[in-house]
Amino acid sequence: MCLLYPDLLKNSVAEITHDDLHRLGVKGLLLDVDNTLTTHDSQRLEEKVSKWLEMIKGLGIGLTIVSNASARRVAPFARRIELEFISRAGKPLPFGFIRGAKRLGLPLKQCAVVGDQSFTDVLGANLAGIPCIQVLPILLEKDKPFMMFKRWLERYIIKAHRKKQLKGKSGD
Repeated sequence: MCLLYPDLLKNSVAEITHDDLHRLGVKGLLLDVDNTLTTHDSQRLEEKVSKWLEMIKGLGIGLTIVSNASARRVAPFARRIELEFISRAGKPLPFGFIRGAKRLGLPLKQCAVVGDQSFTDVLGANLAGIPCIQVLPILLEKDKPFMMFKRWLERYIIKAHRKKQLKGKSGD
């Protein structure tokens, strides 16, 4: 297993279904913020993401935010969507995910990380032994050279992962 491959790959959080969570045995989600739930530094949710959050809450799935961003960035957003949060989580190190699972009162194996970055969210989830659902970033930050370089690398990781999935489905 490649540490940079997620358990599921979706175009956005709004595509994550109850069936997906059931198949993974998930009762709680550890959610990234920037480019996962909203664009970088935004406090707004797209309507489809807002509806998805309400649907997930209605299913009784526990939710908490686990972000590398500062509390100053995350707290107002978390309050707006009525979720607890962990800021400066130190992803890809597993400590933030462990705290998030404890906050939800769930073992790590019953949680899943939802995030957009291979080198923080996916790697961290795999290091912690937590299922991971990677979503494609909402918006590419073209004014940040290091982030663009990481996104360029991620394209190849995602392409290889998809190719592996297709090969597995065909029975080869």
